[in-house]
Amino acid sequence: MSNFVDTIRNDILTAIESDKLILPTLPEVALQVRDIAEAEDSSIMDLVRVISNDTALSARLIRVCNSPLFRGSRAIENLNMAVSRLGMAYTSNLAMGLAMEQMFQATTDMIDKRLRATWQTSTEVAGLCHVLAQQYTRLKPDQATLAGLVHLIGVLPILRYVEDRDVQVSSVMLDNVIDEIHPRIGATILRRWEFPEELQVVPLEYQNYKRQVASADYADLVMVANLQLRAGTQHPASEVDWSTVSAFDRLGLDPNLDISQEEDLNAQMDAAMALLK
Repeated sequence: MSNFVDTIRNDILTAIESDKLILPTLPEVALQVRDIAEAEDSSIMDLVRVISNDTALSARLIRVCNSPLFRGSRAIENLNMAVSRLGMAYTSNLAMGLAMEQMFQATTDMIDKRLRATWQTSTEVAGLCHVLAQQYTRLKPDQATLAGLVHLIGVLPILRYVEDRDVQVSSVMLDNVIDEIHPRIGATILRRWEFPEELQVVPLEYQNYKRQVASADYADLVMVANLQLRAGTQHPASEVDWSTVSAFDRLGLDPNLDISQEEDLNAQMDAAMALLK
């Protein structure tokens, strides 16, 4: 790896350690939603009030409720019905996740493309996590979705850094820097955002294919979702031998099962991905 890559990496890591790296802050609506969901005395109406200020977010939550994942007997026409159907915890996690999308945009073309591609991958992994959690585990599908949406959050400050300093760097070099340091930065951001411990470990652990834990967790879900998503592509993760990854075992998933051949699951995955688009 060139000295140049080392320089970027060291600059960013030093900036993190000295608290100088500008970490992304959660959008205001996400913070408000979380506060309400965590407060003892708040009601669904409080949540509706905050979310209704954000028309795009409201529309998406209503669309989520009408998706095949939440097949209800009647169509959901307004935010009040949507939040009532989803419940407080689910609404707040989904709203937080969806609100993050606005962070994945930039002014320069190259960085903007990369940020959007990162968000695209995050939503695809999140959709898979939702379905895997629902089908195979007792983990919460809303937390699983959030885990997928934030597993690459550490990429954000790296790309911002390159953009702000107008660093001229080849695509390959940038990939190397990102692959090496985004997990650490991601964990730092999630700690700063006071996300639950079980989500803070996701960026650090989702590529640790040899990890051994007592029972399936959100990092396992994100790992398996990533492997499923990368199968048959040029991505390095497509080289991993699934039979050596114990996360499949913990999830009760046969590593030889091609999920894309399972019709019912496929329909659900499509629905889950459409949720986040």
